[in-house]
Amino acid sequence: MEPLRNIDRLSLNQITTDRLNMKEAVECCVRAEVPWIALWRHKVAEAGLAESKRLVRDAGLRVSSLCRGGYFPAATAAERKARLDDNRRAVEEAAELGTDVLVLVCGPAPDRDIEYARKTVEEAIAELAPFAKSHGVKLGIEPLHPMYAAERSVVNTLAQANTLAEAYEPDNVGVVVDAFHVWWDPDLYPQIERAKGRILGFHVSDWIVPVPDLLMGRGMMGDGVIDLRKMRYAVEAAGYTGPIEVEIFNQKVWDMPGDEALALIKERYLKHV
Repeated sequence: MEPLRNIDRLSLNQITTDRLNMKEAVECCVRAEVPWIALWRHKVAEAGLAESKRLVRDAGLRVSSLCRGGYFPAATAAERKARLDDNRRAVEEAAELGTDVLVLVCGPAPDRDIEYARKTVEEAIAELAPFAKSHGVKLGIEPLHPMYAAERSVVNTLAQANTLAEAYEPDNVGVVVDAFHVWWDPDLYPQIERAKGRILGFHVSDWIVPVPDLLMGRGMMGDGVIDLRKMRYAVEAAGYTGPIEVEIFNQKVWDMPGDEALALIKERYLKHV
């Protein structure tokens, strides 16, 4: 399996340099010649939607995705409606920022009824999908590792995500393959093949042994046990040749100066992805 020969597809997921504001993150990408950036809504809100759009546009960067939509299940009908309204705003923000992918972290059950929560996710996506399509935005369902089922998402396997997405056309709803969340799955590669034509994103980091923290324990590529290149080959065989986002929740990475972090990301991306 051949390594990547350049960084044309490399995208800085904004959470990887969480200490940087929008302007600083954009400037780091420019200095590092990283062509893509994946934006987070709270960072966009801090800078303002119009200013975020201007900063990215003026820098000549492309936006690979906006994170995040989702968090659909809620204890009351009023709260579910409020969350769906917020997802409509997220769709509008994605369109304004010039990306056609809104990443969905689908949300946990508000009580012990996980099956009901999964049904709520299915119903919410059905309601949101036409609105997203009318704005030229695709919904990318990102399955999260099962350890997050109680607090972040009841969609925990690529098979689940595929089943949800297959109710729609590929240009409306698809899946996001995040290596950290799916590498362990014995059904991973058949499910990547099943997702052919509807993979909307590929996220990389690494699984450190032992995992130091449930949320903040992702490693830099090459520091863990994931065969990232094999996974890249699989998503490419399934038709995905778009940007590859480096998404790392790790305090040591967050504490690095931005330029130092980008230099390490580029090195490890070319070596391990």
